[in-house]
Amino acid sequence: MRRQLQISLALMLAGSAFVVAAQSNASSSPAPGQAPSTTNPAGATGAATPGPQANVQAKVAMCIGCHGIPGYQATFPEVHKVPMIAGQNAQYIANALAAYAKGDRKHPTMRGIALPLGDKDIAEISNYYAGLAKVDAVPPTVEAPADIKKLLDKGACASCHGANFSKPIDGTYPKIAGQHADYLYVALKSYQIEGKPYHGRTNAVMAGQVKQFSHAELKLLSQYLAGLPSELRTVPQSRFR
Repeated sequence: MRRQLQISLALMLAGSAFVVAAQSNASSSPAPGQAPSTTNPAGATGAATPGPQANVQAKVAMCIGCHGIPGYQATFPEVHKVPMIAGQNAQYIANALAAYAKGDRKHPTMRGIALPLGDKDIAEISNYYAGLAKVDAVPPTVEAPADIKKLLDKGACASCHGANFSKPIDGTYPKIAGQHADYLYVALKSYQIEGKPYHGRTNAVMAGQVKQFSHAELKLLSQYLAGLPSELRTVPQSRFR
């Protein structure tokens, strides 16, 4: 009797194993007329790698928290809107990131973001944002008021930033037309700062131009430039995509 029970139990276990195996094979096999799945199971060797677009999305995820929120404000070194970078020149964005990593632009948060980036990362992020804003080129702007024109001429702003301040003569210079006034003001003042470990920008050309102006004059310039037609945008983005 005991021998019969052992044989019966063995047969039951073998039958259960067969059912489980059959169910597993059925779930992994395509239905009649259905193409086989190309998705590898979790943990399988040779798993599919993300495509180029997915890789870029992963790299810009760290940018979205500030640059992907319209009207978002930073608090360092003072309260101001974070700059619009969608539609900006790719080479300028790349140079700015490199400057943060090197320390020529002093900003603790941006330095922490830029330091781990390799050349390929910077190029992909810069090209992504350069092509993110799909807008028409800005039309010719009206003549600036006399007092503003005098300041613009004094700083020779158009000689680098180009027609309408949106057509820089070189891709390493930024479009500044339509940029947030408070950001422009903070950025311009930063070129006047020397010797501070966490604030300021090192650029001989910009420092030479900006040091001619008082803060009141820089604010006037910033407000005028911010009111011009712009190719820059903040494109709303979410971390949860």
